[in-house]
Amino acid sequence: MTVDLEAYFRRIGFSGAHAPTRATLDALCLAHVKAIPFENLDVLLGRGVDLSDEAIDRKIVHGGRGGYCFEQNTLFFRVLTALGFDTHLVSARVRLQRPRDFTPPRTHVFNVVSLDGERLVADVGVGGLSPTSSFRLDTDEAQATPHEPRRIVREGALLFHQVKLGDTWSDVWESTLEAMPPIDREVANWFTSAHPQSHFRNRLLAARALDDGGRVTLLNRELTIRTRTSAETTTIADPEALLTVLATHFSLHFPAGTRFEGPPFEWSATAR
Repeated sequence: MTVDLEAYFRRIGFSGAHAPTRATLDALCLAHVKAIPFENLDVLLGRGVDLSDEAIDRKIVHGGRGGYCFEQNTLFFRVLTALGFDTHLVSARVRLQRPRDFTPPRTHVFNVVSLDGERLVADVGVGGLSPTSSFRLDTDEAQATPHEPRRIVREGALLFHQVKLGDTWSDVWESTLEAMPPIDREVANWFTSAHPQSHFRNRLLAARALDDGGRVTLLNRELTIRTRTSAETTTIADPEALLTVLATHFSLHFPAGTRFEGPPFEWSATAR
């Protein structure tokens, strides 16, 4: 449960107040999602993902890397707890670009923070749409963030986190607010990092938030830079160009010659 707060604050470039307030929580969410990329590169390098506190700190806090939800939101949980926030980790099913008649695996975890009589979602690990502030859980009202608007829609026992992209509300995840203890995270992490049908085994994803409401996202060989009003996508030509993109846009540095596994990276002979 311990965490080196000063090292974490340096990692995300945070120099604000430390009191457990909504302002502090929102400032941490924004700084974290801007500084620490969401990424699944260790899966595509065949290294697996170690969820121990020591491994996460070594990789993200001290190693300059990112990670996915089980790494990022459990790190955030330890940070918030150390600062005096009342928070707990909750499971969810990711629904991005998935129809309602499809049941995805329960492979997401996020923080629910109880503060001043309200419950707040703090989720710094949901890919290219990680919220850049907290938002209230117990209302269906649209809520502004520094990036996209968010809302919670209730349907029976299910809560759907939705994001507004343009004029359309889209599902991000669904949850029953069931707690996700370490053993459940370990099982889900095995699926996401090792199962042949896990999308993290079959595509590369890196993402982080930018200033002024923008985001940069890498999906396989497609790099997209978004502003509030436009998006520009470029295709990466070869393996070395991919390493340059990772270093330039995500501060993720790998030795020359590094190659990622999976169908999207079966480069032509001339690109090897």
